[in-house]
Order: sequence, then structure tokens, then C-alpha cells
Amino acid sequence: MRVQNTAPFTFSGAVTGARRSLPMAIGVIPFGMVFGVMARQTELGFAEAVLMSATVFAGAAQFVALGLWQEPLPIWTIAFTAFLVNLRYVLMGAALRPFFSNLSLWKSYGSALVLSDGGWAMQLQEFNEGRPDRAFLVGNGIAQYLVWVGSTILGFTLGAAISEPEKWGLTFIVPASFLALLVGMWRGKSDILPWFVAAVGALLTSTFIGGNWFILVGGLTGSLTGALLDSQEATDDI
Repeated sequence: MRVQNTAPFTFSGAVTGARRSLPMAIGVIPFGMVFGVMARQTELGFAEAVLMSATVFAGAAQFVALGLWQEPLPIWTIAFTAFLVNLRYVLMGAALRPFFSNLSLWKSYGSALVLSDGGWAMQLQEFNEGRPDRAFLVGNGIAQYLVWVGSTILGFTLGAAISEPEKWGLTFIVPASFLALLVGMWRGKSDILPWFVAAVGALLTSTFIGGNWFILVGGLTGSLTGALLDSQEATDDI
């Protein structure tokens, strides 16, 4: 994957990112609504649930926090677990770094504030297809952010009518969303080994260590395997 020498960052690029994020943003709606429903079931207040979505903007970490929510509140456990869950963004940021290195700090790190799993995958696809506008990520992220917060409000409001979300299968939306993201990122047979290594690493870690370490281990082992394969492919091409 060749990095562009120029670094355009335009308003039209942001608009394109927002427009192209709409199908994905629509898919975020049930995800955010489920969070709102479950936040209400966890007895969070309306302001607390909305504030969490508005400041954290990380669905997986927020669902993990709800699972650990109890009295007395285990603040450090929640914070550390959310940190582990969100460590994948370090890997995503590292993948985007070569493309954003020529931008100013406020543009590059400001873009990272609205980074999402789907936005990251779509931005890399833009680069691969020869469309290098970096503002695409900002427009994409802002659109998803607004939908995420709005759907949290909607879910919390409607949550009064849903006493047991598990019976409706609503909790399956979380893994289903990540599976859909993986399908969209599939590049071909070269992805089989990294994905397999990530799955095995996560499964073994979950079985023998427990907790949420499987997210970090799976992400790191899969990423390192993919990086080694890409490095070997580049060497063979020389």
C-alpha cells in the first residue's frame, strides 16, 4: 500500500466521508439504542448514559462498563478494562499514521478523536482506491458520533417498555456489528492466516487467563502476523 506524498484535508472530503458513512451510521442506530436500553436497565440516569456516549464514543468499551457496573462502583476495574478494550485504537492509529504524518497536529490528532472501527476501515479503503483526502475520516466520524449519541437517547427513552433485552436478542447486536465489519475488511486469502492467529490467540487467552485480555492478545498477534506477511511480500517484490 503506497502512501501519498501530499496530504489534502478539505471540506468536500469531510462531506464525502459523512455521506458515505450513512449506511454504516444507520447500522449504528440499533447498536446505540441497545446501549441506551441496557444503560437504563443498569439504573444509570438519562444524563449519565448520554454523557457516557458523548464523551467515550466507544460502543464495545461502554457495554463492558455496563457489565461491570455495580455498587460500590469499581472505578479502577472499569477504567482498566475499558482501556484494554480500546487498545485496538492504538493499532488503528498506527496503521493510519503514515497517511496523516504530513498534517498539522490539530488535524491529525483531532481526526483521531472521532476514529471508529468502521471509519478506520473506510478511510483505509479510500487510500487503497486512490482517494487521499484525510478529512474523509473526520466527516465519517462526526456523522457516526451524532447518530451514536442520538440513538442512545432514543434507546434510553424507549427502554422503559423493554424489561428484558436479552429475550429480544438485542445483546447480539454487539458481536454482529463486529462480524459485519470483518466481512467488509476482507481482502482475500492473505487475510486468512492473520485472522486465524488472532482468533486462536484470543480464544486461548480467554480460556486460560480470562478477563478482557483476549482482546489485546488477539489484536496484537493478528496484527503482528499480518505485518510480518506484508513485510515478507514486500521483500519478495524487490
